[in-house]
Amino acid sequence: MAHMGTGYFTHDITEPPKSKSVFDLFSLKGKTAIVSGAGAGIGLAVAEAFGANVAIWYNSNKKALEEADNIEKTYGVKCKAYQVNVTSWEAVEASVEEIVKEFNGRLDIFVANSGIAWEDGSFIDGPLETMHKVLKVNIDGTLYSARAAALHWRRQKKEGTTIDGQPLENFSYGSFIATSSMSAHIVNIPQQQTVYNMSKAAINHACRSLAVEWVGFARANSISPGYIKTDISAFIPAATKSIFKSFIPMGREGETHELKGAYLYLASDASSYATGTDIIVDGGYCVP
Repeated sequence: MAHMGTGYFTHDITEPPKSKSVFDLFSLKGKTAIVSGAGAGIGLAVAEAFGANVAIWYNSNKKALEEADNIEKTYGVKCKAYQVNVTSWEAVEASVEEIVKEFNGRLDIFVANSGIAWEDGSFIDGPLETMHKVLKVNIDGTLYSARAAALHWRRQKKEGTTIDGQPLENFSYGSFIATSSMSAHIVNIPQQQTVYNMSKAAINHACRSLAVEWVGFARANSISPGYIKTDISAFIPAATKSIFKSFIPMGREGETHELKGAYLYLASDASSYATGTDIIVDGGYCVP
């Protein structure tokens, strides 16, 4: 932690992983993860990628229940779906507590992936009600998730035990990953989506700030996908997609499975020296 009033940090407050094997570094075996917004799209792809015991959160897409069963059967891990309103602190806190108790008394990773788009054109003509909804889901939901997860990570690091007092094995630091967007870095063309862009920029800066606050017990990072084929972008007309593809050097939208490696990296000890960073996966959109 920083010394108050000095801006300096305590030396050697963190440690590198004990193993140097790349297979060990990337392995999440026996760890517990929560992924929000995981009934479909990016969140579901991430849950499939981890090889950890994973709880998937959904809002209204009850297909998540079926997907959880599929993950259990396919990957031989514990997986369960929970319906959680991420705009309620009480709901988020209670669900994290329930999952920790059900999943071996521990939490290692939280992926805050819940988010909604702005579909109403220019800000001055769009409804303020929609603005509040986007900000509550994208910003409040991310911060609530971060707070609830970090309370467990701080206790786990301090006490070295599971929630029921058993020795906590193979826990280094908590890993918080927020799904941001390339829209945190650029202004999309030709869409007009000021509120969405602002919400994602806030997420990136929140992760940088939390990375400093949490030094010693957790890391905080974000991932900024570009245009990915998911339901959240289904509202965009084909003519608009044709325009924005002209701004992507790779000339196409990404697939959800093309993000799995970035999330696995930040979730695992392979990224043990990475905190407060953002990974852009956008087919090169932000490059020119």
